[in-house]
Amino acid sequence: MLSKKNTGIIALIIFVAAATRLLPHPPNMTPVSAMALFGGAYFGKKYLGILIPFLALFLSNLVLDNVIYAQYYDGFVLFTPNTWAVYGSIALIALLGMGLLKKVTFSRVLIGALSATAIFFLITNMGSWLANPMYTKDFNGLMQSYVAGLPFLRNSLIGNLAYSGVLFGIYHFAIQRKIQIA
Repeated sequence: MLSKKNTGIIALIIFVAAATRLLPHPPNMTPVSAMALFGGAYFGKKYLGILIPFLALFLSNLVLDNVIYAQYYDGFVLFTPNTWAVYGSIALIALLGMGLLKKVTFSRVLIGALSATAIFFLITNMGSWLANPMYTKDFNGLMQSYVAGLPFLRNSLIGNLAYSGVLFGIYHFAIQRKIQIA
């Protein structure tokens, strides 16, 4: 079981990762899935493995949607039409982290990052298909939404692999150095 001090380090790593979303980056090359995978793997209290990545994502979305992308919205934005799909995929990725990463190894983190990419792609593009009136609500429309998402898949994969390596690596370094948050 992790100590409260380790819980603080894990949460700090996730919130710092979420803050990187505010920096310029290629589309979809973000830490979102890696945060969920990491939280799911390491929080001793499993509900925190979902709650903390949700909270970090929510807070970074508030800034992104209401400051950086404010020109695209009419007024204050709490959630966007596809939010349910993003949070649903994050919950599934956190659950994947809880199951697959009970023992953290390089190969399991790699499999987790690859699986997280597939989960996020499949669920969020289905969400776009359901929420966006430009897609017909049939199999062809669903396939069109997946094809439209393909240009973002590569960046998502690169982001998941890189951020998973960074998050798990930083935590491993902190534990090895016995770094704790008071």
